[in-house]
Amino acid sequence: MKWSIKSEVDTELVERLSAELGIDKVLSTLLVQRGISSFEQARSFFRPNLDNLHDPFLMKDMDKAVERLRKAIVDKEKILVFGDYDVDGTTAVSLVYSFLRKITDRVDFYIPDRYEEGYGVSTKSIKWAASNDFKLIITLDCGIKSIDKADLASSLGLDMIICDHHLPEDELPKAVAVLDPKRTDCNYPFDDLSGCGVGFKLVQAYSQLYGIAFEELIPLLDLLVVSIAADLVSVVDENRILAYFGLLQLNKNPRKGLLAIINLAKLELEHITIDDIVFKIGPRINAAGRMETGRLAVELLTATDDKSAEIIGSQINNNNNERKNIDREITKEALEMVHEKRSVSYENATIVYSPDWNKGVVGIVASRLVEAFYKPTFVLTKSNGFVTGSARSVRGFDLYDAIESCADLLENFGGHIYAAGLTMKEEHLPEFAERIDLYVRNHISIEMTTPIVDVDCKLDFMQITPKFFRILRQFQPFGPGNMAPIFLTENVYDDGTGRKVGPAAQHLKLELMQETQPYNRIPAIAFNMAEHFQHIRSGNPVDICYSIVENYYRGTSTIQLRIRDIKQRLDII
Repeated sequence: MKWSIKSEVDTELVERLSAELGIDKVLSTLLVQRGISSFEQARSFFRPNLDNLHDPFLMKDMDKAVERLRKAIVDKEKILVFGDYDVDGTTAVSLVYSFLRKITDRVDFYIPDRYEEGYGVSTKSIKWAASNDFKLIITLDCGIKSIDKADLASSLGLDMIICDHHLPEDELPKAVAVLDPKRTDCNYPFDDLSGCGVGFKLVQAYSQLYGIAFEELIPLLDLLVVSIAADLVSVVDENRILAYFGLLQLNKNPRKGLLAIINLAKLELEHITIDDIVFKIGPRINAAGRMETGRLAVELLTATDDKSAEIIGSQINNNNNERKNIDREITKEALEMVHEKRSVSYENATIVYSPDWNKGVVGIVASRLVEAFYKPTFVLTKSNGFVTGSARSVRGFDLYDAIESCADLLENFGGHIYAAGLTMKEEHLPEFAERIDLYVRNHISIEMTTPIVDVDCKLDFMQITPKFFRILRQFQPFGPGNMAPIFLTENVYDDGTGRKVGPAAQHLKLELMQETQPYNRIPAIAFNMAEHFQHIRSGNPVDICYSIVENYYRGTSTIQLRIRDIKQRLDII
């Protein structure tokens, strides 16, 4: 793993900000790295304000969407809220459905079956809506490529409002309104909203036009922060504001369904972070669609009584436990395939295929294989007679472009630069694998194939004071575009109490100090780094890069280093 220390910033600017704000120069360096160069910008960064959200009507077609939604409500038409089975889709549906059911009783929701219908708007869902007398479908986190589905809906007397955040193609679906900040003809100031975020802008616009106080939308923000965290959109601009207030809502007054998950995940209110959403809340919500049905997730997230939330929450938690077992088994099989050269491809891209794998976990397995081999990875299985699966990429390599280069072999595909899904006929798999491997070989660089830790700056332990950490916490919420700062400290030792922890003794729990400050010990955790134990236990020095986190346990909060990588100083030339 390579450590890349960010280039130095303007020292005069750092010193001026440090003096104006009364903070350590390391902290002002972090601000400058984030494009903050004045006291006013720093105040906006540290004090997000809902008044700084963008006007939703700046989004192309928003006026048409609100007008059509109003007509449906006034005319008592049946409205169907449609979204995908992942976290972004189910939170988006839950948000819009929760809002609409307060102003009309003529609303229902639909989540497609991952196995029968697959990703996005399905023919089955359109026909179901028409046969059940719905007149308006609002799609969330999908629909931007559903040209034929929009035509089908129109032919059956259904109007569509599409709310999506994926990249559109040249032709847009013929819907009443297409809300997508990534439209080339859309001048909305921020184009990296989650799918749930686009849904929120729709209800914000409706509320703005028809006299619903913004305060009534605040309870929806716990859903929105879950989508922002789980979908890995950038936590800057509008997303940073929404995530900040969403975390406040999640920590102080979460909806009953999210509270059930919080309790099952053994999280504590007032201490839930973006990381907790990514690693503990999001996977549980996702598990419903992976193992059973995404509809269960929406039922949980829109539950109005404690008992229902607890029952559904327990069911989803069981789904998650089952998912983890299956994920573990498939990952083991896939790793063996690659090691034994039984995979479809393993040179430039990792492509593994088994018709017996569970479709719901292949995306997770792909992420595990990227960690193991650090190559663009495809994990494929068979469903409804087709080869289908998920792909994950490495830093800097555009996976979507690679897949698009094989579009002639595919039934459908979709996704982002780093994650995608695809479906093809089985007879096309050999050619697909050959072309993908060639594409990767011709478009990937050596830098892309080396895992990199971006180090923000060097730090001495003596600088990690309570005040330093208190200000550092105000840099949250962290996420893409505003990642948790990574620090580098050289020549550190364990005080002799370090030990292996974890079910397989795979982690390290250390008490670290620098030779120049032997009395300043800081607790640290290093996940999956037990191979360094003997070196450290023998009193040898190491260099570490790490983030600084709050470790909250049984009512006590302490500062802890979360180590990202360790380099033994004996290896340094």
